[in-house]
Order: sequence, then structure tokens, then C-alpha cells
Amino acid sequence: MLDRAWIADHIPHQGRMCLLDRVETWDSENIVCRADSHRALDHPLRAHGQLGIACGIEYAAQAMAVHGALLAPADSARPRAGYLVSVRGVTMTVLRLDDIAADLRITANCIMRGDNNILYQFSLSADGTPLLAGRAAVVVDADKLGNET
Repeated sequence: MLDRAWIADHIPHQGRMCLLDRVETWDSENIVCRADSHRALDHPLRAHGQLGIACGIEYAAQAMAVHGALLAPADSARPRAGYLVSVRGVTMTVLRLDDIAADLRITANCIMRGDNNILYQFSLSADGTPLLAGRAAVVVDADKLGNET
């Protein structure tokens, strides 16, 4: 079972910043996660009494991190560190997440993968209603880039 405890063990986000509750499905190119943390009054990203829709990008980024952890070789101590470097083509169909009654469904689909770069298409929905979608570029092992001699 890929639940919140497993997720927290495999990504750097801890405590309340670990936003995902479980992985529903995954394969080498795709991951689907669920979350209900968007309704928490003590949500760490909540500001001015609400959780804005742009915070959904963090949910997608965490799904991508979980995907990286799932794809890591079984003998690796930790998955390669990934950094979200850009988001593009983001569409938002609501203003807030905290007033969404249903659980969030977070999907991330790898559309391109290189040695140190990954491009994902991501989306958030609730009860089949699209909330947020876009593309994200991730750089892995950024600390090693430019250090090659």
C-alpha cells in the first residue's frame, strides 16, 4: 500500500508539508495520487484564510517526486534529488482549493525524460471536475550539473 507513511518515507516533504495521502496507480510514465489535505484549516500553504489554486502546483510537484521515488533502482538509498525549475501552460478553473469538498485527484504524466531533465504534464481534479493543469520541468541531480570535467 503506497499510503501517506510510504510517501513521507520517500520524498523530502515532511509533517504537514507532505500533502499526498496515497498513490492510486503508477507505471513508468504516469502516476495518480489522492489527497484530502486541501481542506485542513492548518494547511501549511494556507494564507489569508484560504488555499489558493496555485498551491495545486505543489501537489503536482509532490506527485512527481513520488513518481521519481517509485522509479528509483531498488538498491538506491535515496532517489535522485529533483528540482522543479519551471511550470508552463498552466490553466486554473477555480480560485481556491480549500472549498473543494471532494478529494483531489493528482495526475502527472512524463512526456519527456533525459539524463538530468524530465518534463511532466500534470492535472488536478475533484469528482471529475478539472481544477488545474499544466506542464512542469524538473532537473535531477542539479548539484552535479556543470561540475563535470
